[in-house]
Amino acid sequence: MESTVPEPEKGVAPPPPPPPPPKSVAERFLYDIILRVWLFASTLVSVLVMVTSKQTGLILVPPLQIPQPVDAKFTHSPALVYFVAALSVACLYSIISALASFLAMSSPRHHTKTFLHFIFMDTLILAIVVAAAGSAGGVAYIGLKGNSHTGWAKICNVYDTFCEHIAGSLGLSLLAAILLIFLIMLSSHSLYSLIS
Repeated sequence: MESTVPEPEKGVAPPPPPPPPPKSVAERFLYDIILRVWLFASTLVSVLVMVTSKQTGLILVPPLQIPQPVDAKFTHSPALVYFVAALSVACLYSIISALASFLAMSSPRHHTKTFLHFIFMDTLILAIVVAAAGSAGGVAYIGLKGNSHTGWAKICNVYDTFCEHIAGSLGLSLLAAILLIFLIMLSSHSLYSLIS
């Protein structure tokens, strides 16, 4: 007994293209893009403020205790160099992820994978930004208050502009961390609504 495969009917239209994403998903991607643009702005300005934090002050240099001009730059502290590198990575990531979010918004497929990848990567970048802000904040606190137990003198009374730049840069990095938390919450909620 031969099995016959029915021939497709002539004149039948091909299946319709997949429907556009639901408005709620498109809106979530739009919010995602907006938050990522803000993340880009906050990390970029934070890096620029830190990189431009150079000031020259008169310091009493031992053993003769003669005042000499000494520069203060972010490159003099490994913690501040790490801070600039970490925020630069977050800035680059915000550009790439905003483009990925825009492409995902225009394509109705793989939304669950996109949100899942965003959760993983945003969490990784959040950890990097928080670690960098913590290390730079520790150095900034010692510069502001000093440490009498170890003999580290405070420097913000001499390098006030330098310290103001560091404080502003740290504030912007904390804003970037908050934006990353919102991005993780948005992606988590979007993923939950897609799979439930």
